[in-house]
This record gives sequence, structure tokens and C-alpha cells, in this order.
Amino acid sequence: MSQNSPKNRNGFKSGPFEYHEEIRVEITGLTNMGQGVARTDDNWVVLVPFCVPGETIIARIYRNQKNYSEADLVEVLLPSPERVKPKCKIFGSCGGCQYQHLKYSEQLKWKKKQVEELLVHMAGITFSVDEVTQSPKKYSYRTKLTPHFNKPKNGTVGPIGFQQHGRRSLVDVDNCPIAHETINDNLNQIRGTVIDNPSNYKRGSTLLIRVDSINKIHTEPDSIAIEKVGTLEFHFPAGSFFQNNASILEDFTSYVREEAKSYRQKFLVDAYCGAGLFALTASPEFEKVIGIEVSVHSIRWAKYNAELNKISNASFLAGKVEDLFKNVDIEGNDTTVVIDTPRKGCSEDFLNQLFVFSPVTVIYVSCNPATQMRDLKLFLKS
Repeated sequence: MSQNSPKNRNGFKSGPFEYHEEIRVEITGLTNMGQGVARTDDNWVVLVPFCVPGETIIARIYRNQKNYSEADLVEVLLPSPERVKPKCKIFGSCGGCQYQHLKYSEQLKWKKKQVEELLVHMAGITFSVDEVTQSPKKYSYRTKLTPHFNKPKNGTVGPIGFQQHGRRSLVDVDNCPIAHETINDNLNQIRGTVIDNPSNYKRGSTLLIRVDSINKIHTEPDSIAIEKVGTLEFHFPAGSFFQNNASILEDFTSYVREEAKSYRQKFLVDAYCGAGLFALTASPEFEKVIGIEVSVHSIRWAKYNAELNKISNASFLAGKVEDLFKNVDIEGNDTTVVIDTPRKGCSEDFLNQLFVFSPVTVIYVSCNPATQMRDLKLFLKS
């Protein structure tokens, strides 16, 4: 280790590296959060963002954890042929994206590998993982942005954007390449309204900017957005959760529907059903579908969407967290359950209820494979 490292910062845990010590390492992998993984000669793990496997880099240590260290990327000495120029001008500063420097085809390969590794290391099983289906859009796909800003100071609004990578400060975002074109067309006007009226904000805030399938911009949480999925139309409050990549929705829901259909059960339960996306798109394949949800407001919109789309075999139930399955009037042994969880995954309380209900099949949709694998361990024990 270097003997010329800067003096330790307050709170920095020394060993095996000093604060801001610079080291030369080779990147051998990627975490599921997109960080490059390197190992020193004594097999100590160092995580470095914005790297590509196969690259040799200089990294600057800023934190030592119990089993690994974290570092900033200082310089790429030997770049990978899979490295590409990011489309975003603030990539690497903005904390919103992790992979723009990596060829899209390689991103898909690594995402598959990450799921395989999480299955082994977190769930303790080896299982074949399908090839990753690419998105029809690599950029301009995101239909919702939520930029933040802090409390105005001296009559001036500071940066309006997202958290800076590895920092608590915000980075100003006046254009986002992954956002839908209509969002970018309106972004600076929306930002300008905030900048021109600092006295309206006594504290910091988060903006809502959503575009729907009729190309309407929504900036109020209660404004009703419309999303078309195949032949169906979904209405929901713009501030509520709905899948934010509309370009995948038809294929995505078709995949879930076909998987659910393949187990030949009579009934489907859509847990965390929101506005009824999976329940209603799968409804033609089942005698009865039931959506369950803790949000009464979401259930109202799910019922509205069933009526709007003239779907008569769907019902929706709001329940308390501790008894979500209480009013489900079908038997688990005739049922497939679809779970579409938030990033934090399922609560243990919910999973215990699910295991008591004991459906034949569970299709678990997740945007966070780490919490999905954590939950899978409980499935394996049940």
C-alpha cells in the first residue's frame, strides 16, 4: 500500500487502504448495480463505477467496508473494446444511469450473468437464466421523470435534477437522453417555472413529469394519465406507480400472461395490482382474476379500468397489509399468483400470507433481482 496517501478524513476506516490512496487494478466483473469489480493481489475486492470488465484502471479509495473497498475511477489505462461514448453529457456525474459507457449488447449479457450469480450467492441455487430481451428503445423510453431541487437560497433556485453519483448534492439536468422526447421538449419550460418563482418554494421539492400514450404531459400527481397496452387502455393518476418504459409493455404483459396461462390454472391473483395491469391483460386466459392491493385509491382505478375495457371476470380488493388474502374467495390449488413488487421486494408478512394461501404457481416480477433472490430463499424454505 502507498505510504504517501492523504491524511485520513474524519470517519474514514483505515485498512487495507488509506483515504484517497490510488491503486492500479484490473476490472473482472460488474455488480448488479453496475459497479466494476476488481481484486487486488491478496484477493481484496474493490468496487469502482463506470468501468468495463477487462479494463486496467487507476482507482482512488474513498471507503473501506468490512469485506471490500469502494473507489472512484481516476483513469482508464487500458480501455475495453466494449466501451462506448455515453450519450448523456453528464453521465458519470449524474447518479441516474450506470451503463451508458458499455455496449448495449454487453449490458444484456452482464444483466443475465448478474441474475445467475445472485441465484447462486443469495438464493443458493443454480438455475438456467434465459437470454435478456432487449428493449425496443435504448434511449428516449422513460415516460416519467422526478427531478429534485433543494430549498432556494437568497432568492435563487439551485440545481434541478438528480443526486450526483456518490454525493449528496444535486446535478443540474436540462436534458435526459433516457427520457421520452416529449418530456425533454417540455423539461426546460417546467424547470423555468420553478427558477422564475423561487418564493413559491419554502423548502426543496420533487417535480413530477410524466408523458402518456396520447403524448400528454402531466405535472400534477392527480392528473389522469392514459396508457394503451395492446387493445386495452389504462387510466391512472400520474403520480401513482405504473411501468415507466411504455415501449416494452405489450411484450412484457404478454410474456407474463403466457407464463401464467401455461400452468393451466382456473384463477389468477394479481398481488400489488396497482391499476390492474397484469390482471386485466391476462384476464382472457382465466375464469376469474382478482387484484389485491393495500391502496384503496389504486383499487378504484383498477375497477374503473376493468369497466372501461369491458372485462367482466375481474374483481379488485383493497386490504390491510396483514390480511391481504382474507377476502380472496378462490382456492390456492386452482390459482396462479402474479407478484409485481416495489424495489424493496415483498414484506415477510405478505410472503407468509402467500405461503398459507399456497397457490400452484407464483410469477414474481421484479425490478430488483437482489431483493427478488432474498425473497426466493423464503420460497425455498416454505
